Order: sequence, then C-alpha cells, then structure tokens
Amino acid sequence: MHYLKQLYEILIVSTRLGLTSFGGPIAHLGYFHEEYVRRRKWMDEKSYADLVALSQFLPGPASSQVGIGIGVMKAGALGGVISFIGFTLPSVIALITFAFIAQETDIADSGFIQGLKIVAVVVVAHAILGMAKNLTPDLLRKTIALFALIATLMIPHFLSQIGVILVAGLLGYFIFKENHNEEKLSMKFPISKRFGTICLTLFFSLLLGLPIISNISSMTWIGIFDSFYRAGSLVFGGGHVVLPLLEREFVPTGLISEESFLAGYGAAQAVPGPLFTFAAYIGADIGGWSGGLMATVAIFLPAFLLILGALPFWHSLRENRKIKGAFMGVNAAVVGILISAFYQPIWTSAILTPIDFTMAALLFFMLVYWKLPPWFIVLTGAIGGALIAIF
Repeated sequence: MHYLKQLYEILIVSTRLGLTSFGGPIAHLGYFHEEYVRRRKWMDEKSYADLVALSQFLPGPASSQVGIGIGVMKAGALGGVISFIGFTLPSVIALITFAFIAQETDIADSGFIQGLKIVAVVVVAHAILGMAKNLTPDLLRKTIALFALIATLMIPHFLSQIGVILVAGLLGYFIFKENHNEEKLSMKFPISKRFGTICLTLFFSLLLGLPIISNISSMTWIGIFDSFYRAGSLVFGGGHVVLPLLEREFVPTGLISEESFLAGYGAAQAVPGPLFTFAAYIGADIGGWSGGLMATVAIFLPAFLLILGALPFWHSLRENRKIKGAFMGVNAAVVGILISAFYQPIWTSAILTPIDFTMAALLFFMLVYWKLPPWFIVLTGAIGGALIAIF
C-alpha cells in the first residue's frame, strides 16, 4: 500500500512538472531541483548533482534521464517509468494533437513563448545559485567551475562538455581524495548490478541489431523505429541537437514534408517537457496516434536502458572515498557548465531588451523572495510575454 502511494505521488508530481516545465533541458533541471530537492527533499544536493553529472556522460535527453533516475531512487524501476510517463506524456499528447493541425499552427512566434523563455531564465538562475552555494563552497571548486564555464563557452561543442567533466573528475580524484568530510547517503538503491548489466546489454544489442533487422525486413516501421532509436542513442546535447538528425532521416525520404517538419519544430518549442517528444509529432504525422506513441518509445528507450544500466555502478562507485573526490570535481564543473548553458542559449535567446530584463527581475523576485509557486511564475511569464508582444 505504501509503495502504491509512492508511485501515485511520483505520478502526480512528475505530471505537474510535465505540464509546467518550459525552457528546455537546463530549465528542466532547475524545475527538478526546486521540486525534488528543495521542496520535497526526495534527494540531497550531492545525490542530485551526481545524477546530473552522470546524465552528462550519457547520450540522450539529459533532463529526462535525471527525471527517470529520481523516480528510480524513490521507488525502483517502476518509479522511473512512472516519473517518465508523468513528465513526458503531456507534451507527447500536445505534439500528436499538433500533428493533425500542423498546417494551421503558427505558435512558434507567439508572444507568450518569449515570456516562457524569460521564466526559464529565472528558474535556471535560481537553481544555479542554490547548487553553486552547496557544490562550490571553497576556492578550489569555484576555480574548477570557472574553468568549466570558460571552456564550454569558448568551445561550444558537446565533446567539450564531456572533456571538461573528465578533466574535472581527474582533478577532483587527486585534489580531494583525502577529504574526510564523510556524508552518509540517505537513500537506498533499489536496482541490482545484474539488472543494470541486462539493461546495458539490451541497449547495445538493439543499437547494433536494429539496423540489420531493418535491412533484411520489408516492414517500414522497423526502419522508422531504428531511426528514432539511433537518434536517441547517439546524440549528446539534448533535443536541439537531435533535430538535424531527425530531419535528415525523415525529410529526404518523403515520410514528412519540410514544411510540416518545421511547423512541428515550432510547436515543440511551445510545449513543456522534453524536446525529444518532437519524435511524437513526426511519428503522428507519418502514422497517426500509434505512430506518435511508437516514435516516443523508440527515441526514449535508449535513455531508459542507459540510466537504468549505469545507476547501480554509479551508486557503488560514489561510496569510494577517491571516487567521491572525483565527483566533487565533477559537481563543481557541472555548476560551470550550467552557468555556460544559462548564458547561451537561455539568456541570449530570452533577454533581448530592457523590458525583458525588467520582467526577469520581477519574476525572480516573485520566486525567490515572495516565495510564489513555480506554476504561478509560469502563468505570469506567459501572460506578460503576450502583453509585451501586443504593446
């Protein structure tokens, strides 16, 4: 009974986040941090930061993997599934619906989208300030964060992020390996290494096997499933990076027109939740509701298998004192990477005029000092953006 109550709570909370989390993966991490760490205390700061760091190593949608991981830590593998469904289903339904009216949808240029971008600035800034306070308390870790910021801004490529995390982990391994500030983990881990190994084996088997099956099979949907699965398996950097790959897979083949693809991209910007749900739009454009759901499963399946496969080993490694030192370095680097992503593209795409900055300052004050709920900030930002566009 208690377990069912946990699953219900995960579903309710993740669904609310799925309905209100605008702004892309970095903003999603801010929403997660606010809800799961600050408010509900389902995870401590270090566990959350380590989970974010792990997601940076893995291909696929980082924010979705963090959401799955939080559900797993709370209620096992089924908790991860429920967390994913709650966070993802609202945008999947919205984009499948958009697929049927794509030619009549011109939502990408609506004023309220600009307001939601400003909301993302506020949420991410609040999250980064909280994470920086806890994860970079000393000069050494502040310095690591600074160099991570500089490196990822000067070399804006997903490989630079991976390189920064690796270097920071190596530095932390040697600098902080004698750190005796032991902190007991408050969470029990519900997945075995055997289960993790099965998930990783399945991930690589599908990645290698699906193209072969697709080539020898005459079923079109196997090839489509393979295209989405590979996109979810091999792309780092979030939804914006996967879009060119999806365009190359589906537009030249005639499965979806260029105009319909671009209309769906505009719609994807307007809905909350992970941008990877753009796959639901493409699938629905090709094959209706069933196609949209199949595409969603295909593009997110690698993220599931990778996070479920990696988490058991991550948990045991972080218990080792030297590995803890490495994570201290990685966590500091993640702060720098988040600040870099906060500037580009979140700040640069949202704060364009003095009125934008004024609105961001007001929303930040409402969130941080007046302690108004995030959904109210989202609503205020959307209305404010629409009013700015009118006047």
